[in-house]
Amino acid sequence: MKWKLTIGCLYPELLNLYGDRGNVRCLEKRLLWRGMEAETVSFYAGECLDLSGVDILLLGGGSDREQAIAGRYLLENRKAIVRYVEENGVLLAVCGGYQLLGNDYRTEKGTLEGLRLLDIHTEWRPKRLTGNVILKSPLASSPVVGFENHGGRTFIKGARPFGRVIKGFGNTGDSGYEGVLYKNVIGTYLHGPLLSKNPELGDRLIGQALKQKYGAGVRLPPLSDEAEYRANRYMAVR
Repeated sequence: MKWKLTIGCLYPELLNLYGDRGNVRCLEKRLLWRGMEAETVSFYAGECLDLSGVDILLLGGGSDREQAIAGRYLLENRKAIVRYVEENGVLLAVCGGYQLLGNDYRTEKGTLEGLRLLDIHTEWRPKRLTGNVILKSPLASSPVVGFENHGGRTFIKGARPFGRVIKGFGNTGDSGYEGVLYKNVIGTYLHGPLLSKNPELGDRLIGQALKQKYGAGVRLPPLSDEAEYRANRYMAVR
């Protein structure tokens, strides 16, 4: 049997800050390099979401304006997204997409309602948290590296964080943690794109999706990832 995964990209015309769409390309390549099939489906603003055939869902970041537009369309499709997540669908949400997973985002101009997938919330602050980030995450043996640039402070309460901050600001600038984990969901502020310099994370998403689709016996053939880890180490050392 030739394995195939379908990657869904939500609102790429609105949410593609700092190369977040590159995460789609990373997943495609990691599947193709292993002789698997990859299909990407883009969902644009105003479309009704049918996620029944999606194996990995990606939600990128955008400015507050674009995030507000995307948020309205997400709310119109909340039931489909909640069902996907609660049935263990694989989801990577970055920056603005991460914020929209929570209850709300309280900006300087008003409050954006979130999907309420997670009991977290975000509050805007005038000082932006910007720079390179290094995390220690339970999802990777190597450091997780990326770039953050956000005015929001995300409070995750009792939720499990994506990682502990070694360098950078993370969720609030002083909590010591970054991102959030829930079922097969990763929410994070890390751009870059994230998966290009953190191959373990890409394989984790792929592995979870293959398990959901084909069963627990699926094993990923290894890749060398020499270039990816060289980039990872360079950023971590720098």
